[in-house]
Amino acid sequence: MGNQLVILDRDGVINRDSADFIKSPEELIPLKGSLEAIARLSQAGFEVVIITNQSGVGRGLFSADKLGQIHGRMIDLVRQQGGQIQTILYCPHHPEEGCTCRKPLSGMYSELGDRLGLSFKGVYSVGDSIRDLQAAKSAGATPVLVKTGNGRKSVKIIEKEAELDLGDTAVFDNLASFVDALLAKEI
Repeated sequence: MGNQLVILDRDGVINRDSADFIKSPEELIPLKGSLEAIARLSQAGFEVVIITNQSGVGRGLFSADKLGQIHGRMIDLVRQQGGQIQTILYCPHHPEEGCTCRKPLSGMYSELGDRLGLSFKGVYSVGDSIRDLQAAKSAGATPVLVKTGNGRKSVKIIEKEAELDLGDTAVFDNLASFVDALLAKEI
């Protein structure tokens, strides 16, 4: 597998993020061009995996079953564009539970690596938040930042806080522009 894998965060990368959480399938509103971008990755031979924090489950805002329905809608929307999502891993825990899977920790990456028997060297991991980039880097993946969702705020944080050691992170306007560059072999 290796380089033919791309990891994506969900909220703020694929769909609009919400301070009130995405609690139902109807609340999942794709960002412009994101579904088509995933389809283009699939059609080019990349396997797409989603790694996402979903603390709304741990907070009691929605059930794991409801989250499955939300993800089912996302998978269906991607399929309608001719794409495929291989796997979705999520952390259901409240931020204060002290789990090892919640980003910025790399537990979900470790789980994926164990499942697939791979390292993340040369694998791009796209997110909109500092914690997405930190988890990717910690796991050995190549972090990529998109300016959608929390991305613009994250760019400013990276510029101000050199100790984060994320200054060499590639930055794109959105998922579609990242996919354009990847498929054109510009990154």
